[in-house]
Amino acid sequence: MPAVCFYFQVHQPRRVKRYRIFDIGRDPLYFNDRSDGKLNNRKIIEKVATKAYLPANRLMLELLKQYPEFKISYSLSGVFMEQLEEYSPETLETFKQLAETGQVEFLSETYYHSLSFLYSKDEFKRQVELHADKLWQLFGAKPKVFRNTELIYNNALAKEVEAMGYRGILAEGADHILGWRSPNFVYTPPGSKIKVLLKNYRLSDDIAFRFSSRDWSEYPLSADKFAQWISAVNGSGEVVNLFMDYETFGEHQWADTGIFEFLKALPGKLYKHPNNSFVTPSGAVSSFRSVGEIDVPHFVSWADVERDLSAWLHNSMQQDAIAKLYGFEGRVLSSGDDTIVEDWRRLQTSDHFYYMCTKWWNDGDVHKYFNPYESPYEAFIAFMNVLHDLEIRLDRVVHA
Repeated sequence: MPAVCFYFQVHQPRRVKRYRIFDIGRDPLYFNDRSDGKLNNRKIIEKVATKAYLPANRLMLELLKQYPEFKISYSLSGVFMEQLEEYSPETLETFKQLAETGQVEFLSETYYHSLSFLYSKDEFKRQVELHADKLWQLFGAKPKVFRNTELIYNNALAKEVEAMGYRGILAEGADHILGWRSPNFVYTPPGSKIKVLLKNYRLSDDIAFRFSSRDWSEYPLSADKFAQWISAVNGSGEVVNLFMDYETFGEHQWADTGIFEFLKALPGKLYKHPNNSFVTPSGAVSSFRSVGEIDVPHFVSWADVERDLSAWLHNSMQQDAIAKLYGFEGRVLSSGDDTIVEDWRRLQTSDHFYYMCTKWWNDGDVHKYFNPYESPYEAFIAFMNVLHDLEIRLDRVVHA
């Protein structure tokens, strides 16, 4: 029977406030941490912790105690971990309790949940190192498997990550890269030994997106039904990778949908089917051989129906903003100003460019999730105003 590999992305950005042209040269505090608006960063962390992180973590702790062979994994962005330290230490403590079970794996990623691999390999490596240091500081964890921002992946990334010492990497099991093959096996990139774990997006999205949809033909989804679907993979797969946002539990799917009851029942239902098991990503990498190469020359992600980079880099606003941001790299790092360096890195978080996305904006889709702006254009204007101020601060350092 197939093993089940659960991975949860846990991330909240430091959102940029509505930075006006009149603030340029006057206000070096770019992030929406102190305003009274409902979408300030502290209030969002506190809200989601109450609705999702705390109840989900407490339930996971119960399940891990009840089922000693149950295993899960998380990828916590550095900016998320920072905000827990500041705004929700209670939530951070529950993640530490999860780490202490020995049944939880923490994955590596870029500290600032950034697109740095696309623009600066050196900055990418620095952020991965910063993230690994943070995991060790908080949880005593040394990551062995890498997960890039929003599952952005290609052959070149896999090669780079392999050279950094990682044994495995996660990616989206998109149809256009799989062809006739199944996501329920382990693969390797061309010319590399690092193992690739591919998300089974159909089964993952049944939980993450379709669980509460009354228009879905399989509604309502019970744990017993889902366990049967997993078991049906028997003979045509070795590992079912269920990758999703952790906010699925309580925020995207509210408690009154029954999502927590579903999660609580799922391990027991799966264990009723003979030989079912759970693995962490590093466990899957160790346990299963590669069945062949998976060639991904172009970038793939888990975002939107296109599963490419267009959620962040589709329009000229996004392209101009990110090019200008990374154009500051040399000046920022040579400035010797730690505050400027930190601000520059926080501005790299992918969400800032996601908020500028014009695809499907009028459809009221996920691009508006916890978005502090009324439109993509407002997001762009605020971000570019911040970059203008950052440039002024850099000039002041040079002439000081």
